[in-house]
Amino acid sequence: MPLADPQNADPQNADPQNADPLNAEAIRTGLAAHDEELNVEVCERCTSTNTELLQRGDTEIPALLVTEEQTAGRGRRGRRWYADPGSALMFSLRWQFAGPPARLRGLSLATGVGIAHALRAIGAQNLTLKWPNDLLSGNAKLGGMLIETRASAGRIAAVIGIGINCRRQPGLDRRLKRSIAALEELIDPLPARNAMVARLAAELARTMRMFDARGLAAFRSEWESMHAQQGKPMRVRIAEGRVIAGVAEGIAEDGSLLLRNRLGVRTITSGTVLRSDAQHTRAG
Repeated sequence: MPLADPQNADPQNADPQNADPLNAEAIRTGLAAHDEELNVEVCERCTSTNTELLQRGDTEIPALLVTEEQTAGRGRRGRRWYADPGSALMFSLRWQFAGPPARLRGLSLATGVGIAHALRAIGAQNLTLKWPNDLLSGNAKLGGMLIETRASAGRIAAVIGIGINCRRQPGLDRRLKRSIAALEELIDPLPARNAMVARLAAELARTMRMFDARGLAAFRSEWESMHAQQGKPMRVRIAEGRVIAGVAEGIAEDGSLLLRNRLGVRTITSGTVLRSDAQHTRAG
């Protein structure tokens, strides 16, 4: 299937998916231009790219699975990920690490920094990150990350799922009751999706290697500089249902969120950041 030129595509005669189809060879070519090589597969439809890669046998070869449509896409804590076919960038990278699972704490934060780097390189500016796994443009959600792992014989297979809104989906803001951003609002002209996937995957592979070598320490200060709520009041609902409020003071060495309130600095290892209207954030 040839790579379509979006500038020559007729929007009156084609839907977004057909106007800009995903193509494994085009992605491999793009990766090579960034000095990266991955096992690339593109599928028209799957339940979830994370689920598909997690179900496959162990391999040390990094694998990239990209899809046009997910029938059971999900975000953090099992929330649904909504995306019409052709409207988003949806892919997962499987990467092998050595050691116990605990050494991957903070990997989602490092991933956010890497994805933001790649998007800036193709023209998206004013991006911020929200703890622990959201990518924002202003106050609107542009994308998210979901990391799942399987440990075996002293090694960890990490599957890093990425979802980024590429084109506007009418009515999605109302459906999710929150603001949603799309790359087409930030980049003009919008590059072909194959080129964007290649650029993002190349940066993601470099991020994995740096994290493997240096851990979250290599990304911590930059993540804090990009934190949308750094130095601002936050409210977080933790696992047992309590809400902890405080001013964001950055992240700990393991990626935990640090909140300062009248009781001192609280360390939040897991929780849901609440919006100002006290509604939970949701995948979009």
